[in-house]
Amino acid sequence: MAIHLSRSSAAIADAAFCYCAVLLVVLILLGSVREYSSLPTEAPVKGNHLLTRPCDEIYVVGEGETLHTISEKCGDPYIVELNPHIHDPDDVFPGLVIKITPSRN
Repeated sequence: MAIHLSRSSAAIADAAFCYCAVLLVVLILLGSVREYSSLPTEAPVKGNHLLTRPCDEIYVVGEGETLHTISEKCGDPYIVELNPHIHDPDDVFPGLVIKITPSRN
């Protein structure tokens, strides 16, 4: 009879483990759905909206920007010299990360 009780206990433990595993997976999925639904649904910033962006030391080039416009906006005429990864000043694209020295107005 002692063997029967241990098999029964093992079956109960296995069932409890399975239920806990399923519950854990459900909680993880619910958490990820909530996280995804709380993300902002704003459209990406494009065009002239970039003119109001601050000039930080690390700058991400936006759509329609050139080194000339960034230099004028931020007051840094030495962008090319500070960024050796820019081989051609005309080859600037949205998402390019550059280092600038913003003017202190």
